[in-house]
Formats: sequence, C-alpha cells, structure tokens
Amino acid sequence: MTVLATRGLEAAEKAIRTAIERDREAIEKIAEMMVESFRRGGKVLACGNGGSAANAAHMCDDLVGHFKFERPGLPAIALVVDPCVMTALSNDYGYDKAFSRQVESLGRPGDVLIAFSSSGNSPNCNNAVEAAKKLGIKTVGLTAKGGGKLKDLADICIILDTNDSSCAEEVHMIIAHTLCELVEKAIFGEGYGPAIRR
Repeated sequence: MTVLATRGLEAAEKAIRTAIERDREAIEKIAEMMVESFRRGGKVLACGNGGSAANAAHMCDDLVGHFKFERPGLPAIALVVDPCVMTALSNDYGYDKAFSRQVESLGRPGDVLIAFSSSGNSPNCNNAVEAAKKLGIKTVGLTAKGGGKLKDLADICIILDTNDSSCAEEVHMIIAHTLCELVEKAIFGEGYGPAIRR
C-alpha cells in the first residue's frame, strides 16, 4: 500500500524535475508568446480531451478571471466548454473537427492556441493546430509519451518525461499555472492589485 500511495507522487516529481531542467526556456517562450498576443489585442484558445479538456478550461478561467492578484481580465477561450457547439460540430463534421472548426471561426492572426494532449496523437487537437497555423495563429503543444504527432506540428511543444496520462495531466496544469503567473506579472507588474485569497 505504501508503494502504491507514493508511486503517483514520485512520478509527478520526476516529470516536474525534468521539466525544470529541460523545459524552462520553452515555458518562458510560451509566456512571451502569450504576452505579445495579449498586448496586440489577441487572445488564447485552448483545447484538449478528458482531463486535458479540464486543464484547458482551468487555464482559460485563470486568464479571464485572475490568478495571483486582482487585475483586468485577459481574453481566453476554452474550445471544450460549450456542449451545444461541441455536439453540433461533432455530429455535423465529426469529432475530429470539433476544435478545428472553432479555431477557423474564432481565431485570428496573432492569437495563440494551446493544445493539451498527453499522447500528442489526438486527431481533434492536431487538426486544430493545423487549422491555426494556416490562419497565422501561434501554436503550443503540451504532451507526454514522446510527443506523438503534435511535437512536429506545434511551434513550441513541451514533452513531459512520463508515459502516464494522469501524471501528464497533473504536471500540465502546473505548467499552465506557471504560464498564468508569468503572463500576469509581465503585463500588470508585481502587486497590481490585492492578492487573491481563495
């Protein structure tokens, strides 16, 4: 029982340590990409499936609302949260195009698309990235398991050192929170508003 109880935490710790050593510059570049987009009137789009969908929605919530302190909202849209849109597009075009159709409708040049996919092989996420690139939208992949096809599609791709989807989703959210903090401080500065106590 003790081994089982600590296995998940140890796997996450390993993935986090590897990300710190290997992916810090990539994380900073993604944050800079987001900041540039926001400053030019752009927005962030995010997508994923299952737990990755929850990560996409959570990240957009922290951008639209606030993260560490009170400040004006930042425009971010999670492509996973509207059941009417998702079911209509899946029914009419197929689930593989449920995100790409939204990118074509909502995305503009200079926006940033962040695709959360632990395998890197989710067709709907990869189709969204391909649609984004055609529109001049910067693309980011957050993956694991070797990166799959997404590693060759996204402008920047972070590939976590794990083959476990649950571990990848957990660490992806840590990276998402890190991005929110970097963006928030870059745009609004330290101490823009009172700290948020939840």
